[in-house]
Amino acid sequence: MSGPLHGVTVVEMAAIGPCPFAAMLLADMGATVIRIDRLPGPRKAIDDYTANDTLVDRGRLSVALDLKQPRGVALAIDLIAGADILIEGFRPGVMERLGLGPGPCRERNPRLVYGRMTGWGQTGPLSQAAGHDLNYIALTGALGAIGHGDRPPAPPLNLVGDYGGGALYLALGVVSALFDASRNGQGQVVDAAMVDGAASLMTMMYSLKSRGTWRNARQANVIDGGAHFYGVYECADGKYLALGAIEPQFYRELLERCAIRDPAFDAQWKEANWPDLRERMAALLRTRMREVWCEVLEGTDACVAPVLDMDEAPAHPHMRARGTFVEEEGVVRPAAAPRFERVAPETSPPPAIGEHTLRLLRAQGLSEPEIDRLRADRVIAVAD
Repeated sequence: MSGPLHGVTVVEMAAIGPCPFAAMLLADMGATVIRIDRLPGPRKAIDDYTANDTLVDRGRLSVALDLKQPRGVALAIDLIAGADILIEGFRPGVMERLGLGPGPCRERNPRLVYGRMTGWGQTGPLSQAAGHDLNYIALTGALGAIGHGDRPPAPPLNLVGDYGGGALYLALGVVSALFDASRNGQGQVVDAAMVDGAASLMTMMYSLKSRGTWRNARQANVIDGGAHFYGVYECADGKYLALGAIEPQFYRELLERCAIRDPAFDAQWKEANWPDLRERMAALLRTRMREVWCEVLEGTDACVAPVLDMDEAPAHPHMRARGTFVEEEGVVRPAAAPRFERVAPETSPPPAIGEHTLRLLRAQGLSEPEIDRLRADRVIAVAD
């Protein structure tokens, strides 16, 4: 693997949601990511476990250990002792009960950066409660601000909590702590909570609110669809355009290219007129097909783009020119991001559960008879 994190070793405790996505980001940047997977349950033989088919799981080495057995925990500690970063996404206290909390791990490896990913955080009244992305962003003000004014808040996929407020902040946190450890030789625990990250993403909106220029109502502000010049509109063919002509010069170009001469549109920032102007803009844009509007508006300073679905997006000329999407064995996926001047990140396919168990244990110095005993006792699992 190449990339700016080449030479960095990450141990990832198998989980769901933001933790795997953060591990993917680190792997995309060139880190060696070793995922400690659970053994298959008693009703499934290891032969039933084929390659993990989720694109998020790419770029890993997989070792399957039974962490309910002391020997499995000991093997995990040995792997963690040679790592720079550990990331885990369990409820607070789970890693401690397994014997893999920060104490024993950092006793073996004082430089270890111990990244913890949760929804509610390691502390607080909700820290032990179950939840998902939607619950976490509901508490931050983010969910309440998204959607149409006359409808319930709209779930923004799981981009704001899991990935934006979770995975990205975890990745930033552990890389920052790793940089700090490189200067003073001491690792530390990184408490990454989706509620904290999602709240952080709302900083600009809270700033606007503090100045009296943001309302709590949905679709009542400039960038939440309240303004007629910033929103999504349906075209004659049922497809959509995204308008974002905020700056006056961009707004003027939008009006000119759309041949809008109605003087009511001249008062761009008169908020009382926005609902009426939204209706007028919607009526105009419904008169032509999206493709026709794109010929007039796309690529200009009118700040207009087509709203593409996941089949259309990879085929767009700009996406193709930049290589924003790649196709491997018939599967289209987003390419690694961001780009770097001197290194080009590489990725490898998702591993099968336990695909690298033998390789990693042999690298730890275990003999073949020892490995055979571990397999016989189901302390480890090996993918064929």
